[in-house]
Amino acid sequence: MSGGVCLCFHAHFYQPPRENPWLEAIEKQPSAAPFHDWNERIFRECYLPNVRALILNPSGQIVDIVNNFERMSFNIGPTLFSWIETHHPEAYRMILEADRRSMDMNNGHGNAIAQVYNHVIMTLAPPRDQITQIRWGVGDFRHRFGREPEGMWLAETACNDGVLEALIEEGLKFTILSPHQAESVRPLDPERKFGYGDWRGVGDGSIDPRRAYRFFSRTHPGKFINLFFYDGPISKAMGFEGLLFDANLMSDRLAGCVDGAAGRPQLVHTAVDGETFGHHKAFGERVLAYVNFVRAEQMGWRVVNYAHFLEISPPAFEVNIKAGPKNEGTAWSCAHGVGRWKEHCGCRGDGPPEWHQKWRGPLRAALDWLRDETSAYFAAAGAEIFEDPDKARNEYIGIVVNRAAGRARRFLNRQAGRELSPEEQCRAMRLLEGQRNAMLMYTSCAWFFTELSGIETQQVIQYAARLIQLHLEVAGVNLEGPFLERLAAVPGNLPGLANARLVYEKLVKPRIASFEHVVCYYAVGALFEPESHHDAGGLLRLSCFDLKALSRRKESRGSLTLSLGRLVLTSRITLHEKVFVFAVVRIGDYDFRCSVREFGDLEEYGRIEKDLFEDLEEARVVELFRKMDFIFGNRYYALNDLLTEDRMNIIGRLSEEAVTKTALSYQDIYDGNRRLLDIYRLSKLVVPEVFGFAARTTLDRRFMDEMRSAAARQFHPRKLAHLMRVFDDARGLGIEIRTEPAADFLVEELMQRIEGLAENPTAELIAECLNILKLAKKLNLELVLNDVQFRLFGLIRSWRAEPERVPDSVREIEKPFHQLARELKLADTAI
Repeated sequence: MSGGVCLCFHAHFYQPPRENPWLEAIEKQPSAAPFHDWNERIFRECYLPNVRALILNPSGQIVDIVNNFERMSFNIGPTLFSWIETHHPEAYRMILEADRRSMDMNNGHGNAIAQVYNHVIMTLAPPRDQITQIRWGVGDFRHRFGREPEGMWLAETACNDGVLEALIEEGLKFTILSPHQAESVRPLDPERKFGYGDWRGVGDGSIDPRRAYRFFSRTHPGKFINLFFYDGPISKAMGFEGLLFDANLMSDRLAGCVDGAAGRPQLVHTAVDGETFGHHKAFGERVLAYVNFVRAEQMGWRVVNYAHFLEISPPAFEVNIKAGPKNEGTAWSCAHGVGRWKEHCGCRGDGPPEWHQKWRGPLRAALDWLRDETSAYFAAAGAEIFEDPDKARNEYIGIVVNRAAGRARRFLNRQAGRELSPEEQCRAMRLLEGQRNAMLMYTSCAWFFTELSGIETQQVIQYAARLIQLHLEVAGVNLEGPFLERLAAVPGNLPGLANARLVYEKLVKPRIASFEHVVCYYAVGALFEPESHHDAGGLLRLSCFDLKALSRRKESRGSLTLSLGRLVLTSRITLHEKVFVFAVVRIGDYDFRCSVREFGDLEEYGRIEKDLFEDLEEARVVELFRKMDFIFGNRYYALNDLLTEDRMNIIGRLSEEAVTKTALSYQDIYDGNRRLLDIYRLSKLVVPEVFGFAARTTLDRRFMDEMRSAAARQFHPRKLAHLMRVFDDARGLGIEIRTEPAADFLVEELMQRIEGLAENPTAELIAECLNILKLAKKLNLELVLNDVQFRLFGLIRSWRAEPERVPDSVREIEKPFHQLARELKLADTAI
């Protein structure tokens, strides 16, 4: 390829790890409402839209639905991709499939590249951590994509010569940097083995981004890594300006980068956060899709990835990169080297102008102290178990990505060179988990923003607390005290959270979950189950624990309920296993008291069971509590002692009956005063608040009840009278019914019928789909139809691809089918 233009958009998809370190599950994050957490919110706004991006015609109809991952270079942070795999396996599968397809289009080179594992600022990490970050990133990539990565994304593109040496040592072929990170360039010899001639300075960002460059190792002669420097102005306009609002504007801007007289392949490429496409810039994924799948071909451009371009046009220039202040490197999001992640440099993310970032340095210093203390112990204690502790650590990624107990035990025995006892295996896992948390506590987002107490900074302090706990369990030394002394010297901006110690004590410590917390949550939840006696042999998964109930007995006397049980609880993370006995008492509707202790033996358990249920039988409440204190100790758990989300779940179950009773009371108020409400309406008077609330609550419930009844009657237009009466009653009283639940319900009903069409296309199903869409318009309900459109589009596409598999019934209902497709805004409805 002697000339021509190649186009490549790189998307860096990443979210910081958000899991509670004790549960390995993300807790509810109110700031992400209406979604459970920020991962879920951004998935809906970005990751899902990008695997099924819409290409629209000028009329707003869907011309095509494409997978953007097929035609863009991308990396996905390993901790984020693991979450997608667990919570959205279909999207996960589509991303992997997109990479496989991209290999066919790029001469065997896939679009996906790896990322340093948990987004640490590599230039601030010690060499040992740099190697582990790279190897864990590569190991995670290999596990998911089934191939070796050719490139690697560096967190915040933070880079210096030392980091490039580490990438070279680990066999990576390229990375992507900001144009402002380049220092100077000079030509390569014809065989591209060395540079020659004078260096030309490009430190002002003037490096030509349309070609690849080569960086030679200073310590391993002949070895090198290739560097790409993305187009800075266009990338900035995509991320922070309005370039992603118009595909034609974007195309024109890209075309302006081409040198018509170059006579060689030119790479027009950008790099931005992947979340730009849909989350930061609504519908940005559609512009990306249109440019890659439509405009590029119209302009005669070739969509490639970086590895393919290296094959097409190997580097002709050598490059040096900037060392940055104190040789600590540079990054794409800090004008002061990497100051944003270690000092009060002035780079800020949010908050009032008077807020400072003086906490950044002391926080990193506190974590450095904790890391060094625990790493020294890992080296010594690990040598007693592993043949090579650092080798075991670097290869531990193979267990992190697949925590099946058998795999973990085989890994540990292999690393030890012998068969380890269960106790040794548990100790080994705690040592390795300590090292994992020691790296997670350097996730870069903790330093990115302005305030110390933000959720990202809380998260890394949680990892520090988990590391302290694991170290106590293996070393018998509690580092919490000296760590808190260091945190006290880390200043914040908020009066109530004036230093990091207060953040630890007020926001982090309440999230610490013990084995006993998990047992208590299970025990209280079991009270709501109908069985009076329970012997379950099955395994129940609670967060990162496996729980096996050995026995349970539950009985009630009046307002008092007692539940007693035995269970085995095993951590899938550390392999630690304990057997517990629990006793939980429910007094009335809302008061609980749960006691937990480790199990002794069956004879003792029999005595406990006999004594406690005798007191229940005789309703001796005081004696029952006294015996529980004697047996279990004075420590017990009430509802407020549960973890926040567990408490919310239990309260939700508690309140179901009360909510129903209250709703019926409101219904009585509404029905009993219906005539009076009509008088207010006819007199054009404001309805009293108490009546209005009763009416709103009652009509909301009746509206959904009638909607479900309408579904049972196929949403037939002649059978909607009751539903419309409720709707008209609300409108007459000036009450706005909550429409979101109804809209969600209609989408679910519509999706069920579309799935039915795939199995057995009938006129009746199509009529029901059209009835649903007509009803939504009549009620002014805004339906989110993305899932439905994607499914129907895919169905039509599959029928076109394999005409012999199109059911005969489709030909008989072609006209209403086309009508349905048009109603769902599909442009081409031909089968």
